Amino acid sequence: MAVFETHSAAETEALAERFAAALSPGAVVAFTGPMGMGKTAFTRGLVRGLGGRDEVSSPTFALMHEYGAKCPVYHFDMYRVTTWDDLYSTGFFDYLESGGILVVEWSENIENALPKDAVRVDIAPGAGENDRVITVSGLTFA
Repeated sequence: MAVFETHSAAETEALAERFAAALSPGAVVAFTGPMGMGKTAFTRGLVRGLGGRDEVSSPTFALMHEYGAKCPVYHFDMYRVTTWDDLYSTGFFDYLESGGILVVEWSENIENALPKDAVRVDIAPGAGENDRVITVSGLTFA
């Protein structure tokens, strides 16, 4: 487990770019943390770190966005997923077998469906308004 502190969305994105270099196709990145903490900003940096140039936005209403990069990135928002039927309707299980990288916001809502080797990223508020404490488990990166 590694703990990082960032002081702006730009710093969170830069951290995520470094994080992305350590990911392999098929990885699942499971985010936890309160609303507004920077999960989408982290994803923006992750996509950029994988060579993607797509505009990254929260998939809150679409449930999933796909971004082109060295390997596809599937960005899920599970905030409104409350049942297994809801989860199946997102196509989540099909994407697990795709060889792309899955990024899952609100992963605590689908905890029992996540692979055992999912990389965990928790983003919590820091001391200042724009400060974030980011805890990464299951992946080592420089």
